[in-house]
Order: sequence, then C-alpha cells, then structure tokens
Amino acid sequence: MTAKPKLYYFHGRGRMESIRWLLAAAGVEFEEEYVETREQYEKLLKDGRLLFEQVPLVEIDGMRLTQTRAILGYLAAKYNLYGKDLKETARINMYTDGTQDLMTIIIMAVFKSPQEKEESLAFAVSRAKTRYFPAFEKILKQHGEDFLVGNKFSLADIQLLEAILMVEELDASILSDFPLLKAFKTRISNIPTIKKFLQPGSPRKPPPDSHYVELVKHVLRF
Repeated sequence: MTAKPKLYYFHGRGRMESIRWLLAAAGVEFEEEYVETREQYEKLLKDGRLLFEQVPLVEIDGMRLTQTRAILGYLAAKYNLYGKDLKETARINMYTDGTQDLMTIIIMAVFKSPQEKEESLAFAVSRAKTRYFPAFEKILKQHGEDFLVGNKFSLADIQLLEAILMVEELDASILSDFPLLKAFKTRISNIPTIKKFLQPGSPRKPPPDSHYVELVKHVLRF
C-alpha cells in the first residue's frame, strides 16, 4: 500500500495551505505533523530534512520536498492538474504565480504591527480589485471555457478559488463587479472534492489567529 503524503508545517494556513488545497482537490488523503515547538523544528533541521532550513516540507514517493512552488509543481504533475503540454503548463504557472503574489500579501500581513497589518490587508483588497481579479475576469471572458487553461480542471483553478475565498474574508462583496469570477467560484466550489474540502471538519485551516502568529514567531525566532 502506498504511503500517504506527509505534511510538516504549523497548524495554520501559511504556505502549506495551497498544498492542502491541491491534494484535497486531487482526492488524495494526507497526514500532517504540526510543528508546535522550537524543539520539533530543530530536530527537522538536525535530521537534514529541511534543505533551506524552511517549512513547508512534504514527504512523498520516497522524497523530502521543500519550497512551495516546487511541491505544487510536482503534485500538480503527479495528479494530472498541470496541463496537457508545455504551453498549458506555462500558462498555469503564470496564473498561479499571480494568485500566489496576491495571497502572499495576506499571509504575511498577520505578522506585522496592527497598523501595518491593516494597511497590508487593505492593499491586498485594492490589488485584487484593480489588478488580479480584472485580469482573471478577462482571461475567463477570452477563453470562454469553464476552466482557466484548456478545458480541464487544473492547479490554476484551485489556486484562484483559494485566493477568491481569502479576499472575500476581507471584503465579502469583492466579486460584485466580476460576474465571470462569481460564476467561476460557484462552479469550482461544486466540484465534489473541492466541495468536501470546504465543509467543516476538513483539513482546511481557518484564518490565522494571534496564537498561530505567536507560535510561528517563537518557533522561527523572528
């Protein structure tokens, strides 16, 4: 029996959440080991598991993978969510780099001072409204298909939905001027594996709270 992928990260979203989304969308069960102490983190370092001394870490297929984009690329290819050829893969990478840029603003905001956090989150909403969501609305209009690349569900669709839901937590009306994105959100949310992941009790993590922020700061010492 093939071992389940094992994920090492904090008990929160951060840079692991997109990996959880991808595995869940692919219908793949996985295990998680939460880093909850400095000692756990130092043991991972001592054991040589963290190539660049960073999490996330995913153990799969006899490999120890680090670096979020590398992990996402491997998993997307393994589970046929990475396009049918190099051109489609390049387009998927282009779109996911965009959504990652947007989500990173939100991910990193929680580690800032209260005022800077508020400013960063407002900036994320503004960027979504004026840069990222208009671009994806245009892509959907020009492409004319249910999915962003080709006519097949891919990593690009998964990450765009993740980004939409993250921004909606900051501004519930964010999609009011983007009818195609609104329809996209409904369509992708109803894919069975995604629908399951969006239900309570799934491995999906809630927005970060103060406990998560302080734990990460303590373990990583910043």
